[in-house]
Amino acid sequence: MTGFLIRTFIKDYTQKQSVKVRTAYGRLAGVVGIVCNLLLFAAKFLVGTLFGSISISADAVNNLSDASSSIVSLVGFKLASKPADAEHPYGHARFEYLAGLAVAVMVLVIGLEMAQGSVEKILSPQLVEFSWLTVAVLVGSILVKLWLAHFNKTLGNAIDSSTLLATAADSRNDVLSTGAVLLALVVGHLFQLTLDGWMGLFVALFILYSGANLVKETLDPLLGQAPDEGMVRAIHDKIMSYPGVLGTHDLIVHDYGPGQQFASAHVEMAAEEDVMKSHDVIDSIERDFWENDGLHVVIHLDPVVTAAGRVGNVRHWLADLVKGIDSRLTIHDLRMVEGPTHTNLIFDCVIPAEFPLSEGELKQRIKDAVRKENPRYFCVITVDRSYACIPKK
Repeated sequence: MTGFLIRTFIKDYTQKQSVKVRTAYGRLAGVVGIVCNLLLFAAKFLVGTLFGSISISADAVNNLSDASSSIVSLVGFKLASKPADAEHPYGHARFEYLAGLAVAVMVLVIGLEMAQGSVEKILSPQLVEFSWLTVAVLVGSILVKLWLAHFNKTLGNAIDSSTLLATAADSRNDVLSTGAVLLALVVGHLFQLTLDGWMGLFVALFILYSGANLVKETLDPLLGQAPDEGMVRAIHDKIMSYPGVLGTHDLIVHDYGPGQQFASAHVEMAAEEDVMKSHDVIDSIERDFWENDGLHVVIHLDPVVTAAGRVGNVRHWLADLVKGIDSRLTIHDLRMVEGPTHTNLIFDCVIPAEFPLSEGELKQRIKDAVRKENPRYFCVITVDRSYACIPKK
């Protein structure tokens, strides 16, 4: 069914890097979500009202909120597809994140209202009338939500959309909450227990928990979260695959929304190499990222002395020395300034975002280790804190 809907309603569905195609995926997910959730809301609200069940009515309102979420997501994808203009030179793709945040806030508000109604039901309990119609509606809801979870996950993975993946997770959560309501209905009928209010409260708390997670997931990219480790690894490996590249560091990724990501990095190449040849390699790398990954990359060339000589030997020795302190440490931009009494080693040391030593402690450790090997060497260290570290294999 999912493949059929994609092939039927999305033209050029394989061209996932296209803004138009991405918008079509979001539109399809939104329309399907609205239709399914409105039908589930109508069915559950009807049986919940007829048979006096607060938990079923709460679950119905949850479906209504899901329909509203699909509408917001639909509008978000539409606005995100707007091209860049003079006031927004990086495009409008972050509207997708804002739509996700709006959905999360709506979920929280509805969860609070459900909790209030459930507490009132707990204080004034009433036995819920059992009906096979109610059971059929709840079982049907579970089956529909299972399919919606699969549907949104498939589309979300296809276009790498955090909004659709969050919607898929929400549908999966709805399966659990509706299953709990069904369980309470059957158990209450068999043992004459008034579990309706308690189960409604459980559903409300579950919705609040899901809403809080959704808020975090949608706020992170807006606040500027660290790039995905897989993306960092892919960027690193592609740069290192080019001839003449000795190393890369200082990677920064800016996220302006899906399909609108920019990156910058420093690339080390031999100082002895012809500068025009090195520049040609840098141009090729930048073009490769844009044409094949849709990623805007700006690369700064760092010349590194590699010829057999004192600077080259010290660079390799110093790199091994800092790795002896911590295998994640790297150095770059080494310069040597010799004087009559001592030699300054001026370099940058890159540390991961979460590092156990303070900058002062790390500098002292390196200085002590260097002076132990050669008392004439005096270190002038700049510590770079990397938030896009290459993950260990």
